[in-house]
Amino acid sequence: MLRATLPLLAVLLAGTLHQPAAAQRTVTPLPDGWRFLQGDPEGAERATIDESGWQEVSVPHDWAIAGPFDQAARGAGENGFLPTGIGWYRRDLGITPQPGRRYFVEFDGIMERSGVWVNGQHVGYRPQGYVSLRYDITRYLRADGPNTIAVRSDTAMAPSSRWYNGSGIYRHARLIETGALHITQGGAFVHTPEIGQDRALVAVSTEVENTTDAPLDARMEIVLTDPAGREVARTTTAAQRVDERRTASVAAQLPIASPRRWHTDDPALYTATIRVLGPDGASDAQDVRFGIRQAEFRADSGFWLNGENIKLKGVALHHDGGAVGAAVPRDVWRQRLTALKALGVNAIRTAHNVPSPEFLDLTDELGLLVMDELFDQWNVAKTPYDYHQFFGDWHKRDTADMIRRDRNHPSIVIWSAGNEIHDTAYPVQAKAALTSILGVAHATDPTRPVTMGLFRPNVTGDYSNGFADMLDVVGQNYRENELIAAHKQDPTRKIVGTENGHNRTNWVPVRDTPANAGMFLWTGIDYLGETNRAGWPFISRYTGLLDRTGLPHIRGFERQSWWAQQPVIHVVRNAIPDAAGPATDGAGGPNQPVLPTMIAVATPQPPVALFDDWTPAETSPHSETIEVYSNCRSVEAFLNGASLGTLPINEDASPRRWAVTWEPGEVRAVCRDAGASELADTLRTAGPATRIELSPDSPAVGSTFDDLTYVRARIVDANGVTVPGAEQVLHFAAEGTGKVIATDNGSESDHTPFPDLSRKPRGGIVTGLVRGTGPGTMVVRVSAEGLPTATIEMPTR
Repeated sequence: MLRATLPLLAVLLAGTLHQPAAAQRTVTPLPDGWRFLQGDPEGAERATIDESGWQEVSVPHDWAIAGPFDQAARGAGENGFLPTGIGWYRRDLGITPQPGRRYFVEFDGIMERSGVWVNGQHVGYRPQGYVSLRYDITRYLRADGPNTIAVRSDTAMAPSSRWYNGSGIYRHARLIETGALHITQGGAFVHTPEIGQDRALVAVSTEVENTTDAPLDARMEIVLTDPAGREVARTTTAAQRVDERRTASVAAQLPIASPRRWHTDDPALYTATIRVLGPDGASDAQDVRFGIRQAEFRADSGFWLNGENIKLKGVALHHDGGAVGAAVPRDVWRQRLTALKALGVNAIRTAHNVPSPEFLDLTDELGLLVMDELFDQWNVAKTPYDYHQFFGDWHKRDTADMIRRDRNHPSIVIWSAGNEIHDTAYPVQAKAALTSILGVAHATDPTRPVTMGLFRPNVTGDYSNGFADMLDVVGQNYRENELIAAHKQDPTRKIVGTENGHNRTNWVPVRDTPANAGMFLWTGIDYLGETNRAGWPFISRYTGLLDRTGLPHIRGFERQSWWAQQPVIHVVRNAIPDAAGPATDGAGGPNQPVLPTMIAVATPQPPVALFDDWTPAETSPHSETIEVYSNCRSVEAFLNGASLGTLPINEDASPRRWAVTWEPGEVRAVCRDAGASELADTLRTAGPATRIELSPDSPAVGSTFDDLTYVRARIVDANGVTVPGAEQVLHFAAEGTGKVIATDNGSESDHTPFPDLSRKPRGGIVTGLVRGTGPGTMVVRVSAEGLPTATIEMPTR
């Protein structure tokens, strides 16, 4: 908030000291002061009620993530066996309305079927839980106060989603005050129609609303600043008439010399400061971050960014943050996205909904490309109470609002109209729905293409009946060779894999087909829910490159060896008999079956056969396989210092393997490429557990909702080697200026509530999520039976 506000204040104060401070936009975050009640009491919307039984909370707030996990939960496995229901929120807005000013309340997300009241008066309703909401509450405010807002969230009609969607005001909320002449929600649109080496043209279109009863003349003052905060362009538009109670669009174009282009390797961000000038001076102002970049999809060669052909190495992500549920702090997404980028990921598909605004702020800052997805269903249901009930009435408004909110983010390169939409079994209906979405999308943002994740298109005839070719870019889930065949049938088709499996057989055809723009793995991170077919006791899906705590799975290291630009090496233990034989199945050895991803997602996982340790349960001599994931051209393996030989890289992307007779000690894999001989990875046999080792992901932590740090607690032996089979329950506690928010071990079947500070390890590790409570020092303590207590001090801001 401060980072976004200070540059704006500097510009405004420099040029408009004669203007009163109240004449422009004031944004007041609304995190605190809320009272919450789970239930649906009569009269909860009234201006004055007895709140004595209500709980004090802060928002964002996902009340359902506290649990308990319940096999009989109405949302069942789709919702991770977590609770659903109705919740009410109330607070005093703490404002005294001033004449001539407009007041708006804005929510980034309320899950779901939400209603909002101010002083007992109904302000609005929205069934969609992911869309951002803004309500003009000016007419409902009292000059003598108090001014009470009440919000109802309703997830009682469950299941309404195929994954965990959370409950409550789970994203940020704020109060916005402007003049009567103001920028509408999502009304500022900044893009770059012309980009050259020496010059770029920035187009700024601003939708302005006049809420008075008389026509007004509006001008826009626009100031562009570069990534270093230096002013690079400025203009003021001619006056434009805005009729009473109407909106009008005011456009301007500004040239920038020697533009710095936004890229995955250099995510340079500019800022457009837009001021609305009315007859009485400044009436509203808004900062809009944007990037200067050229992104396009080509039929013959896939995706291009700033003239560079880039393969989209993407992952799909659901919106939950593991132990924090749907109310995800910014730092959780920062840790996760940074970890994914380190594995070679360069693109994200937001499955299957628009994400939070701060998620897209991070993809802008980190240089990750985004497929921003709108819907998981249209008119045909996937679960009994999902969005199909509302699609006909709401999809146009939801599509427009979601795209208007997100269209200034340079990281977004394509929109997705939907995922595996079941309407395609009824082509006339499906074409009508897609035509409607495309019309809104292209009108709202003419600069980006639209795709969707087609579901078995050869079964429903999408490639032959014209449906697929309505899309700007044809997307298909899974069956990579079908998509490639569709391109061969019509080489003018632009294609991309919208959802793909983790196996080599999924990656290699994409890698070797220039026309295929890339792929999006299902998934980047393990997620809560969608365990309805796997059933109890499973609460989350083991499908990510990362687990719920942001630690890489072994498949993440394998993917890194395929996707990373820098040299990487990682050694694991493969316990499959004869795993060192030919990799005939496309994923592991000949005895490791590969399930189609759609089936694998829906069923319990087979026993794990790959281990990031050299500590098998069987300690007598037996056959093991050393498996190495690396993009080095040559790798040498060692067992207890004895060389096992050197193997070259496999062009089919299969791992390098050495069959050995297990013995305790050390396994080491070394890159033998010129200039990379220091690159190596090691596994060591663990002895008995002797202590707990703590390691935070960052050295300090802040104290707002968006501040959070992971503290990893590992049970180790005398040499610091993680003991993978350790079972001692770890107990977290915090002293000083901080607290432990939750714990997690990434298990798909651990039913310990996330707020519980005691948890059994998985693989010898438990992760604590900690946050400051003000400036000072926090001490985190972790204890376990039979082990000395471990402590770590962290500065808090």
